[in-house]
Amino acid sequence: MDIQHNPDKQCFTIALGHISAVLEYSLLSEQNVDFTRTYVPSEFRGQGYAEALVTQGLAWAEQQGLKVQASCWYVRGFL
Repeated sequence: MDIQHNPDKQCFTIALGHISAVLEYSLLSEQNVDFTRTYVPSEFRGQGYAEALVTQGLAWAEQQGLKVQASCWYVRGFL
């Protein structure tokens, strides 16, 4: 699974043909990040894409030394 991090758009994505699964975040400060939204197109749900995105996003936050909060209900399940 090829997960791309796009810091300029503050998201992680997985290309699924012409559409993407996405994990969006917002840097609240130099020390805090809020994961705001996880989206997987309906035809790709249940295949592990959202979990892979969240796992990658949380690993990135840990590597950056960021405190994590989650507005997204799905991400909250991993905290």
